[in-house]
Amino acid sequence: MEKPGCCSGFLEASKPYFAMISLQFGYAGMNILSKVSLNGGMSHYVLVVYRHAFATAVIAPFAFIFERKAQPRITFPVFVQIFVLALLGPVIDQNFYYAGLKYTSPTFSCAISNMLPAMTFVMAVIFRMEKLSLKRVRCQAKIVGTAVTVAGAMLMTLYKGPIVEMVWSKHIHPPKSYATNSSANSDKDWFKGSIFLIIATLAWSGLFVLQTHALKTYKNHQLSLTSLVCFVGTLQAIAVTFVMEHKTSVWKIGFDMNLLAAAYAGIVTSSISYYVQGLVIKKKGPVFATAFSPLMMIIVAILGSFILAEKIFLGGVLGSILIVMGLYSVLWGKHKESVENKAHEEEIPDAIKVAQVSGKLASVPIIGDIEANEIQMGKGSSDDHQELAATNKDLVLCCR
Repeated sequence: MEKPGCCSGFLEASKPYFAMISLQFGYAGMNILSKVSLNGGMSHYVLVVYRHAFATAVIAPFAFIFERKAQPRITFPVFVQIFVLALLGPVIDQNFYYAGLKYTSPTFSCAISNMLPAMTFVMAVIFRMEKLSLKRVRCQAKIVGTAVTVAGAMLMTLYKGPIVEMVWSKHIHPPKSYATNSSANSDKDWFKGSIFLIIATLAWSGLFVLQTHALKTYKNHQLSLTSLVCFVGTLQAIAVTFVMEHKTSVWKIGFDMNLLAAAYAGIVTSSISYYVQGLVIKKKGPVFATAFSPLMMIIVAILGSFILAEKIFLGGVLGSILIVMGLYSVLWGKHKESVENKAHEEEIPDAIKVAQVSGKLASVPIIGDIEANEIQMGKGSSDDHQELAATNKDLVLCCR
């Protein structure tokens, strides 16, 4: 009688792991399909438009069904926030990411994307959303991790090195492939693609920082916020495409790889992943979810070598190792920060009792801060990193 209980308990505990591993395969598929579509001649401006049109069509009905009650008023400041979020995410981030993906490779693009937690930390410090305490080990870990991550990105950008041959790559594909041609692999295009990917990641981190403020209004209507950002982003992307692409033929799309790439990215990456990753973050926390991101890079490297005959260079391998090391250093610092703040929350009731006995009301603002943190994160955070914590929770709102 105990064995079924043990099995059910194991399966229940394993659900978050299976979910995150499945999501990494989903993200990897998006990168592979997008690379094939872009190399096939599809404009990345048009791909962004169709992707977010699909995402809006999928997310908006759920927002209407589950969040139609007590919708926040869209005042002018709220509209400006939504407009800027759409500009940073669907327009700047996605266009630069797809452009960088076209000039480099899926594995390289995934590796650069792992810089996101470090870049978000830097932007939070710049905008005084997180205070640095150099005497704390957790803060030192985040600073060192950020420096190592940047070093890895610079190494990948400035040094390619010799080709690293996969064991199976010599036998499973012909010399000509989707991913390799004389112009796409030139050093000039590779450097240009690297810069595009870094700009995309900066825009992505800026989006998360700004989401902190938007979520104060939409704290109970996150599906609505996501659908609004995707819808406004689609309109902005259409305007950008009209400016950058002057041929009407670029809009043509049939039942081919281009349609599959746009639909897959919009439905799987920007819609289904929102729900699944949201559940995982709610149960296990944002650090757990982010820790799986290097797995996507490994999956893409393997699939890319099979499907695209992608060439992997030594500089990319060494840079990826540094970026992953830096990523986990930053995540370790965030984890220690979360543990400290949970312990701090448990001590608050005693402090309140002491204040009540002494007749002081100084603890009242602290209670308000804690309640605000619980609303934003659901995991406890201090004033030093309240906004950044909310930022980490909502990495799922505009997934790549």
